[in-house]
Amino acid sequence: MKLIDLHCDTLSMLMKEEHKGSSIISNNLDVDLEGLKKANMAVQVYACFVYGGPENCWDQGYQKVLSMLQRLEDEQTDELKQIFSYSDIEKNILENRISAMAAVEEGGVINGDMSRLSHLYDKGVRLITLTWNFENCIGYPNSWDEIEMKKGLKPFGIEVIKEMNHKGMIIDVSHLSEGGFWDCVNYSSAPICASHSDARALCDHPRNLTDEMLKALANNGGVAGLNFVPVFLNPDKLATCHDIALHAKHMIQVAGEDVVAFGADLDGFGNEKRPDWVGHVSQMELIWPHFKKVGITERQIDKICFENANRVLKNVLK
Repeated sequence: MKLIDLHCDTLSMLMKEEHKGSSIISNNLDVDLEGLKKANMAVQVYACFVYGGPENCWDQGYQKVLSMLQRLEDEQTDELKQIFSYSDIEKNILENRISAMAAVEEGGVINGDMSRLSHLYDKGVRLITLTWNFENCIGYPNSWDEIEMKKGLKPFGIEVIKEMNHKGMIIDVSHLSEGGFWDCVNYSSAPICASHSDARALCDHPRNLTDEMLKALANNGGVAGLNFVPVFLNPDKLATCHDIALHAKHMIQVAGEDVVAFGADLDGFGNEKRPDWVGHVSQMELIWPHFKKVGITERQIDKICFENANRVLKNVLK
């Protein structure tokens, strides 16, 4: 059974001084080549994350993204190849290679300059998480504040949506405000995704998706990637693989079996190696018994692991 994971922060972690000397291929983080091979990963999306905020220099952030993209290009091997189109993914699967897809987590680095979007596309970026946790040139982030949460895309953000549709880039609404989410649903002519977001009905956090949002994603042909960050799964106790399964089951019950995918967010949080938990990408199989325990069928597991995300990649990428 092949897998697609829509979000990891490994590239960003590797840029830190303490990981100097490590690579995408070999490191002591959550995602490395051997782990991807053991998980039977077909496509791993590598997010170029930069910290956005009121004091952030967007130009500096943009340069950091370019450095991460260069690193992905330089460190790819014959076993892990960067992709630029869906046909690249198909070819890599046939030749038993893992596809590395570049993404940007913080659309603010575009900084109102559409030529940057074109340059990122040329460098291989095929998914952009429109906001992180701060306002940027595109729109507003998720928030506990109801007024802030209702704010939608800015006029430039709507232009970005249309241009991403034209180029064949996946619009990622994880971290976005609810108003921004609904604007993406209304303005996008292609399926969108929440690359790493869970179900708010099970964990009341603004980063998670309401049932109405999940239904809208399903109607849009998009997907929500199950996020492994414990505070988004079960803040009341230590999250386990069973919690991941419960979120998947809820998404299926509310929005159908075509909406659930993986966006584990590995290397994006203080992960732990402990029993009944995915402490490394190589341990993804620990989740399968819990899927079955909550009544998720083999066919549905195949969809969560590969088919649903693959459909979006095939429908959006050029």
